[in-house]
Amino acid sequence: MIRLDDVQIFVRAAEAGSFSEAARQLNIAPGQASASVQRLEKALHTRLFTRSTRSMQLSEAGERYLPHARLLVDAQIQGEYALANARHGLSGPLRLSAPSDFGRNLLLPWLDEFQHLYPGLSLHLKISDRSADLIRAPLDAVVRYGELPDSSLLALTLAGENRRALCAAPSYIARHGAPIKPDDLRQHNCLRYIWSEQIHERWRFTLPGGERTVAVTGNRVSDDADVVRRWAVAGEGIVYKSRLDLINDLKAGRLVELFPSARCEPAPLHLICAHRSQLTPAINAMHAFLKERCTTLLADPS
Repeated sequence: MIRLDDVQIFVRAAEAGSFSEAARQLNIAPGQASASVQRLEKALHTRLFTRSTRSMQLSEAGERYLPHARLLVDAQIQGEYALANARHGLSGPLRLSAPSDFGRNLLLPWLDEFQHLYPGLSLHLKISDRSADLIRAPLDAVVRYGELPDSSLLALTLAGENRRALCAAPSYIARHGAPIKPDDLRQHNCLRYIWSEQIHERWRFTLPGGERTVAVTGNRVSDDADVVRRWAVAGEGIVYKSRLDLINDLKAGRLVELFPSARCEPAPLHLICAHRSQLTPAINAMHAFLKERCTTLLADPS
């Protein structure tokens, strides 16, 4: 018989890299943590860790079992939340990851509103332009742009009609002029960013004659897309990013759109979960809240 508390200790030990740290986090004795994992290994008839006098690491079987163990622990937590939510409204931790620009400039104030609506929630926010491993990372959901490459994940649409926008500051246009067609971008300083370990430097457009991709260059690149937006606002070059990320700058006149929106690449925004079992009341409430905010922002011309 597998005990859920043993599974929980195994997950903590795998994440912490040691029994002593897992025991400290769970406020139990290190010997108890070790004994729990040994009991779980006996029930599963396999070794989950390879141990030495100085270190321990997941075995091959442990690597395979870990995502399933996380689901078991999450299911237990969600069951407890469901009972608590029925009595007290939404409560408990909500662990999110979001891209840098959207996360800092739009999501942060929206999360303030959301938590004021549901003060029982404890928000954990990770800002990163790197792809997040929802199976291995302790996250409930991630906010990400683009089409979903892994069909096993569950994507909830936040802004399905969102597109990239090709923009520059008025000061840049005054000095260098504006591109008329995509090929003109080769003569301009294009500000690039790194997304999921790759530089976004092949810019795709939809023209009356079909799709056109241009390999752009420039003197600045960053692994933080918010930095790239700030460079564009400062007049340092042309940026090609999600319209949601740039919309406040466009409305304030800090940036100017250079091509019609219909010619620019689609950039749908999603709230992504690893599995349908992660659709807790809190995730469903957040999805509805963020979708309404995105729809309103994109529809507001002012």
